[in-house]
Amino acid sequence: MTGEPTDARPLSVRIADSLRGRIESGDLAQGDQIPTLDALAAEFGCSLAAVRPALDLLRQQGLIITKHGRGSFVRDASTERRRITRGRMVMRDPARGYVFPAAGRPDEPWQTHGQPQAAAATAPTPIAAILNVPAGAKVVRRRRVTSPAAEAPFQLVDTWIHPDGIVDAPQAGEPDTGPGGYLDRLEEVGHGPITWHEVFRVRQPSREEARLLEIAPTLPVVELSRVGSSAKTGKPIEVTVCVIPSDRVEFETELQRDKSARWPTTPVIRST
Repeated sequence: MTGEPTDARPLSVRIADSLRGRIESGDLAQGDQIPTLDALAAEFGCSLAAVRPALDLLRQQGLIITKHGRGSFVRDASTERRRITRGRMVMRDPARGYVFPAAGRPDEPWQTHGQPQAAAATAPTPIAAILNVPAGAKVVRRRRVTSPAAEAPFQLVDTWIHPDGIVDAPQAGEPDTGPGGYLDRLEEVGHGPITWHEVFRVRQPSREEARLLEIAPTLPVVELSRVGSSAKTGKPIEVTVCVIPSDRVEFETELQRDKSARWPTTPVIRST
């Protein structure tokens, strides 16, 4: 005698499939809040340990987002990834000062989430090494969470300024840096023109980064580190680290042909 076939899949997978079905059918619409962990555990008659991996799976698939302290929500599919052309051009906005390729168009309004910070903080080991300060040294850190107007937090930006830069331009370490921002203050006292180079990498966020960006700790982030070097010393005077959730951005680059790749190609004359 045989009964109904048994679903051998892990319970967390079955919970994820059930929620996915509700999202695809419209029972859970874009922006709707997902039931709480306790509610899902009661519904499926299981422990929280089975529910958490189910939500992790939906987050990894881009179906839901989690906002720390508020819960999980069905992802708004109308929010597309921002495509950023990774050129080499640094622009300038009369109101904001320098605009780098990862920050968007000069005429695009951006907002700050929460209160920007400017205070001494312990420099992470990689930052201390770049600025050539002792490990564990206190360095002025400017921190802000920003996004295009009316959008969710898009990027966490930490700028670490060398102690010499703060001695030369104290206003660069204050919350209100004046027109043009901290870079103008550094350049005005002899560090300009500052030159920059960038490094990209993909990694997992720290718990603090996940909290500030309102993302799950399991979602990878893109880290862009931009090192600004002083024209006066030839050494790094500031380091800016932008952390962007990987599901919110994609980068594109226009490729150019080197002379060796010109078309039409030069015919190869073979000897007989």
